[in-house]
Amino acid sequence: MTALDSTAEPPLARTGFDRAAEERATPGLIDAARRDAATRVLVVHGDAAALAEPGRLAWTTAADVPEGAEWALLGRDDAGALLLTAVFPSGEDEPMPAPAGWAGLRTVGGTLDAFDSGAFVEALSLGRWLLDSRFCPACGSLTDLVDAGWSRRCPSCGRQHFPRTDPAVIVAITSAADPDVLLLGSNALWGADRFSCFAGFVEAGESLEAAVRREVAEESGIEVGEVSYRGSQAWPYPRSLMLGFFAEARDDAAARADGDEIAAVRWFTRAEIGRALAGESDVVLPGRASIAHRLIADWHGGRP
Repeated sequence: MTALDSTAEPPLARTGFDRAAEERATPGLIDAARRDAATRVLVVHGDAAALAEPGRLAWTTAADVPEGAEWALLGRDDAGALLLTAVFPSGEDEPMPAPAGWAGLRTVGGTLDAFDSGAFVEALSLGRWLLDSRFCPACGSLTDLVDAGWSRRCPSCGRQHFPRTDPAVIVAITSAADPDVLLLGSNALWGADRFSCFAGFVEAGESLEAAVRREVAEESGIEVGEVSYRGSQAWPYPRSLMLGFFAEARDDAAARADGDEIAAVRWFTRAEIGRALAGESDVVLPGRASIAHRLIADWHGGRP
């Protein structure tokens, strides 16, 4: 069975470069960066990026990027070169050839190093906003892109708009009675053999801890006692910040699916989880790019 690292950060929580936020207000930064041959560009097409080879993104120069992209600053690398993203909508043809094809964040995010994974999740999170939020939500006017792609200013009403992030909790439920079982759920939209942690958005005026208790009770019927925070990562589908928790069930026997969003709940033994993580089971667990995978792998490795 493959050994699992139970101490690493969630894959998309890592970053391997300086986001250079203090430079975003520099006038003409994007135009100047596009003229600089040292600038490195990550092209995003829909939710996919080009691969140089399996497990490594293909970075390019600004001169090689076709017209029609939305541009934004990602940061600077260790050598001081500016990092940009050029974003194209998914409905169009692939904007340029990719040495090893195009791949989505869900598919390859867990296989990339910290530099590439941090850049991909930042570019995709920002890129979705760049493409979907061109108009002022207050007055409907077409906005101007400013701050190196990190805000929009409405020329009509003067309002300034920023990328939106929606907090969501994701929870692995442990047992107070048996340390070797973990409760997971199967979403009604999935296949019957696919299971994951329980998740939901934080509501207005709600704390993270309250959201954990509400979502777990709604989806699984479980009242939880101790709640512990594990970590977070961006999840740009469409604009979430996933905050991971372990929560301990007060009564294992109370587990039941809500019959709406969750089709089934099941207590898994540590051995069953191990086989599923190793691909030696019919049970399908979340992909390595997700914080759900990290929560499950951490529990399996003995680190709630």
